[in-house]
Amino acid sequence: MLTRRHFLTASAAAAMPLAPRRLWAASTLTLGETRIDTLSDGNLVLPADFILGGMPEAEAQAIIARYGLPADQLTPPCNVTLLRDGTNTILFDVGSGPDFQPSAGKLAEALATMDLTVEDVTHVLFTHGHPDHLWGLLDEFDEPLFPNARHMIGQAEYDYWTDPETPNTIGEARAAFAAGASRRLAVIADSVRLLADAEEPLPGIIARLTPGHTPGHLAYEIAGPAPVMILGDCIGNHHVAFERPDWASGSDQDPALAAATRAALLDRLAADGHTIIGFHLPEGGIGRVERGGAGYHFVPG
Repeated sequence: MLTRRHFLTASAAAAMPLAPRRLWAASTLTLGETRIDTLSDGNLVLPADFILGGMPEAEAQAIIARYGLPADQLTPPCNVTLLRDGTNTILFDVGSGPDFQPSAGKLAEALATMDLTVEDVTHVLFTHGHPDHLWGLLDEFDEPLFPNARHMIGQAEYDYWTDPETPNTIGEARAAFAAGASRRLAVIADSVRLLADAEEPLPGIIARLTPGHTPGHLAYEIAGPAPVMILGDCIGNHHVAFERPDWASGSDQDPALAAATRAALLDRLAADGHTIIGFHLPEGGIGRVERGGAGYHFVPG
């Protein structure tokens, strides 16, 4: 049976204007013996053009205004998914760590609200290698922060970030992303498990290739009578990505491929009624997709 409850609401995410309220442990789903929580790693602070750049300006600003968001700066939340099945304690992504933005990197504090420590985590499954998902991998001594965890990432994603040519081809604006990912993945190179599309890294968890935001981006489907799709960034916000999934976004490394992936996935999710968990979606990121107008809407809950 699928249920949801809100709990442990904390105060503001960071001492800066426009920062959203942080929900340390925002939402819970129970699926039989499995419990899924979303934990806040804080939020990002981005110029609006990072997401809206290249979109029809007047139409994009009209969408942003409907959601009550500022025209020049966006502060998307960062929702790390925690799954516990009685045996395993699994994180999907690990947040930013201390080296990306001061408003993010709060996962250890969120875990503490659940009476968990980094030693309790048995598996880490990465959606992709961007800083807000991967850079929390290492501690201050450049050792894996989750010492007892088995780490897993898509084969194509790993190959991309560890390719010595990537820093030369990713573009100047993302060059630091490449350097940071390569350094962190090198630490776990001898033990990381590399995943293929449709592979089951753990029983009942299916990796789904959802490329475009990054070359080997994976979403993860939690199978069962009421399936759940952990999206990562293949659907990266609750406004333009839903209302106009066909629009290319500046946040995606391959904007055309990402738009095609997003449109097809939203169509499937709306038709199937799956619960979704989005890394940058509001209210803890848990909800569902509904058709609306020419596009879709995110419905929390």
